[in-house]
Amino acid sequence: MAAVTALPVSLSARFKGSFAYFTVKDRLPQILTKTIDTLHRHKNEFFEEYGEKGVEAEKRAISFLSKLRNELQTDKPVTPLEDELPDAALWNQYLEYQRNLSDGNGEPSWFQSPWLFVECYMYRRIHAALAQNPPIGSFDVFKEGKAQNFFESQEAIIALCTYFQELLKNIKDLDEKQLQGELFKLLQVSLWGNKCDLSFSAGEKSSQKSSPLQCLEDMVPYIIVNDMEKLWSLLINAKKRNTDKCNVRVDIILDNAGFELVSDLVLTDFLLSSKLADEIHFHGKSIPWYVSDTTKSDFNWTIKQLQSANHMWMSRCGINWEGNLKKGVWVYQDHMFWTLPHIYSSMAEVAPDLYADLQRSNLLLFKGDLNYRKLTGDRKWEYTVPFHQALNKFHPAPLCSLRTLKSDTQVGLKPGQGEQIQASEPEWMVSGKYGIVQFDATP
Repeated sequence: MAAVTALPVSLSARFKGSFAYFTVKDRLPQILTKTIDTLHRHKNEFFEEYGEKGVEAEKRAISFLSKLRNELQTDKPVTPLEDELPDAALWNQYLEYQRNLSDGNGEPSWFQSPWLFVECYMYRRIHAALAQNPPIGSFDVFKEGKAQNFFESQEAIIALCTYFQELLKNIKDLDEKQLQGELFKLLQVSLWGNKCDLSFSAGEKSSQKSSPLQCLEDMVPYIIVNDMEKLWSLLINAKKRNTDKCNVRVDIILDNAGFELVSDLVLTDFLLSSKLADEIHFHGKSIPWYVSDTTKSDFNWTIKQLQSANHMWMSRCGINWEGNLKKGVWVYQDHMFWTLPHIYSSMAEVAPDLYADLQRSNLLLFKGDLNYRKLTGDRKWEYTVPFHQALNKFHPAPLCSLRTLKSDTQVGLKPGQGEQIQASEPEWMVSGKYGIVQFDATP
């Protein structure tokens, strides 16, 4: 029997000077401080809507979050969740699992545990601070930032919607080569749209100002794994094999709201309009997550904003997309699993219903850095380890990661490639300047 190779260590703040350390030390407390400020600013609104009860709830939520910030900054043990929310038991089981892993090194704490776990845990505790304090339980503390990103990216959104609506006019006349060219363009817009990430900028401005189509040529050298050809051949072959009985389904596991979401909607509408796909399933978050991640409310809000825009092509996009949802060729779904701390290789065991659903897909597109971290287990891999190996048996369907690099994990590079970039740009793995379109079809 071949020896089982041990998995590399998890990224963690215990490695001083690492990006995980910087995130837990500086970025996460900043995000908590901003969240507390947001609640403060809405105090009058809570009073107008709910009277004294609203103000009391706001005070309790703030006190809960201040305590959380203190626990984080003083590296206290990560405590079990005490709320009654549906996922609490799964979280507490996972915490128990982390305890058992710590080999008697004491309780898992903020700086000693895997970065992915404590970061997800913080967002889950932010959710609890509100959910446990009715009547403000459904308030999304990140909503303003997401809306601001959308409005500040207005020019880029107009440019993209205009380009796409012009493209639709003659999409039926495009030959295969032209269709491929357009797919590659929109994949790249969706890839670079991933830069607009508010959890990465700790809530500072992060929007798309210029036309997203102008500089694509210049950006190609920064795509360090580029499997667009493989993606194309999967889609075009599925289209050729496709009979009326068998729909080609593409699933997109969403990342950020705002400009990135619009770029994802354009990409998926292109797949439908070019008949490269027959139905699209969108997977978003069931609770506010990682500052700018898309929830159902963000998804619907974005389409409504586009519909009512006083720009012809923006509004046309919004109207068509509402139509796609009504016809059922677009399906939005969320699942508790996407906001658990588990990596994707444990999905089949933890969420067998979701895994079985993804197995019905012809292609899974995973957007963004957090999805990549969960796909590859958020570990300190050697750069040249094959993507398939890092997926660690997660393979419901052929899948592709579209991600700009914002954390220090990357696999599937050519020998020497990572070292070469590192020599000239020490921050290359966390600057958001480099991207990947990384595909894996091996079951």
